[in-house]
Amino acid sequence: MIIIIIISALNTKNKITAIGALSVTVLRYSFGIINWRLEEIREFERKIRKVLTMYKLRNPKGDIDRVYVKRKEGGRGLLQIEVTHKAEITDIAEYLNTKYIEDQFANIVESHESNQPNMNSTITVAAKFAE
Repeated sequence: MIIIIIISALNTKNKITAIGALSVTVLRYSFGIINWRLEEIREFERKIRKVLTMYKLRNPKGDIDRVYVKRKEGGRGLLQIEVTHKAEITDIAEYLNTKYIEDQFANIVESHESNQPNMNSTITVAAKFAE
């Protein structure tokens, strides 16, 4: 999907916006459902940067962090998937900790989370991110 966006006739700003709007959003929905390892997320980010470099949207010797800096500050404005993952997991855990008494579905998820091994629990993972 990323290559289709990159070879389109869009300008660079719109290509980066489309990648963020489509690819990162699709991944964001899976956070909290699929137990993503951080290494898998980092590998996905590497692949995105590699494709950007292959199609000359990023300088191969340029700073990696510049891809993720906002456009107004001189960067490309791509969303960083690892940061998005951590924020999403933290938000889910915060929701479960505050709203599970009122919400029937959150109560079901909370009971499921309590039966998970410690390493797969969303609340435990969020606590690790908070450290």
